[in-house]
Amino acid sequence: MSAEPDRKAGDEILHVALKERGYDIHIGADLLVRAGPILAPSLNRPFMVIVTDTHVAPLYLPALSTALKADGITVGEVILPAGEATKSFHHLQSLVGDLLDLGVERNDTICALGGGVIGDLTGFAAAILRRGVNFVQIPTTLLAQVDSSIGGKTGINTAQGKNLAGAFHQPRLVLSDVSLLDTLPPREIRAGYGEVVKAALIVDACFFDWLEDQGPALIAGESTARVEAVTRAARIKTAVVMQDEREQGARALLNLGHTFGHALETATHFGDALRHGEAVAVGLALAFGLSVKMGLCPKADATRVIAHLDQTGLPSNLRDLACRDLTAERMIALMAQDKKVLNGQATFILARGIGQAFISRAVPEEVLHDFLNEALAA
Repeated sequence: MSAEPDRKAGDEILHVALKERGYDIHIGADLLVRAGPILAPSLNRPFMVIVTDTHVAPLYLPALSTALKADGITVGEVILPAGEATKSFHHLQSLVGDLLDLGVERNDTICALGGGVIGDLTGFAAAILRRGVNFVQIPTTLLAQVDSSIGGKTGINTAQGKNLAGAFHQPRLVLSDVSLLDTLPPREIRAGYGEVVKAALIVDACFFDWLEDQGPALIAGESTARVEAVTRAARIKTAVVMQDEREQGARALLNLGHTFGHALETATHFGDALRHGEAVAVGLALAFGLSVKMGLCPKADATRVIAHLDQTGLPSNLRDLACRDLTAERMIALMAQDKKVLNGQATFILARGIGQAFISRAVPEEVLHDFLNEALAA
């Protein structure tokens, strides 16, 4: 475990036990200004390149650089364009070149300072640079703190779909400072909250009960609620990752809502019209709706899920989306590109109830087609 000289009351540390690839997740407020002593044990020499984007850089890059330099760490910087379009082969090639130009060696550690886009892209670059260098995650969005920064999935998008090129490459450390969420616009907080709800719906009905009560405070900015939610969601993901690091089985549960959601993101061209967490929220509603249609889940549970998404300002219906030309056939075709397709059969994460998700490859296409037509007409 990492040294904890700067640990304060309210900080949480989770350990991802993956033998030699294990690492700590630090969760708390005002961690960025304490980043030097937290990150230093992860470095093989006092040098680190910070990769960030044009939105995050003016907000947090100076503070992080100052914290690292105060601990005697030399800092390099790479600033990429903000937005989902940056998760591309073009920007991957550019980033690898920049890291090499800055002198990153095989035993060095690079830092991803940003949301899921920066984390995924930087992690992928770390996985392939010099056949693998270390990296740490400092996620600056709620979505990244509870989901994408944990578990070692890295990658980029292709024209065919979301995250279809990538690698499993675990970080050396994750530093989730909930204070960084204070500068996020409300829409980004709500989008990240979609992944918090997903975590609860997979395996923890009591967590969902807590979210129904505390979700509005979390979204409004209450720090204690944010630490609690990030910790509980991260603990759920950590437990699943430790059981199935490379998604050979149970880890697919973390994709609840994503088979639908990734198809919707592809249909909207990964643009600003639909954030990832918003797509996941609609996907959660669809996953529960399909489970009800197949007689697997009580309708009352699906109603609760939709009511909570509506209460927190997240989309829960296909009609909420600015994608007027979407058809059932188009959705099914896009889902056929999902990473979890096996022998041509799509994998769905369905639910027997809140906190009772399971993996299914037994959704008849005609049932899916009818369900999507009903959802599109609703």
